Amino acid sequence: MSKVSDFLNEAGVFFMATADGNQPKLRPLGAHMEADGKIIFGVGDFKNVYRQMKANPLVEIVACKPDGHWLRYTGKAVFETDGNYADQMIKAAGLEKIYNEQTGNKLMTFHLENASAVDIPVMGEGENLM
Repeated sequence: MSKVSDFLNEAGVFFMATADGNQPKLRPLGAHMEADGKIIFGVGDFKNVYRQMKANPLVEIVACKPDGHWLRYTGKAVFETDGNYADQMIKAAGLEKIYNEQTGNKLMTFHLENASAVDIPVMGEGENLM
């Protein structure tokens, strides 16, 4: 997992694809953390992406590094039940104004199961990171 997390850190912003019915949807993300042997991501419970993931948990994350390498991280999103992940992510990313009792917004955290991760150079074969 550390190789995937390191790649995401170096890329900064990455993109996650979901499905809205039969239409793919892609959006930029940046917040993630490595904890308990998993890479934890977060999305707002008030956003379409959360509803899409609940309906179809199969997602793909793509990130690009400045050296031209790109990551394809694919799996099934499994939402966490431990609220500590959300609390940690909210603090680390400075999201307290969005996710709090006054707004009623909740950060829903998840990790990918049955996942694969491949580091792909501009030319040549990819390297399995898991």
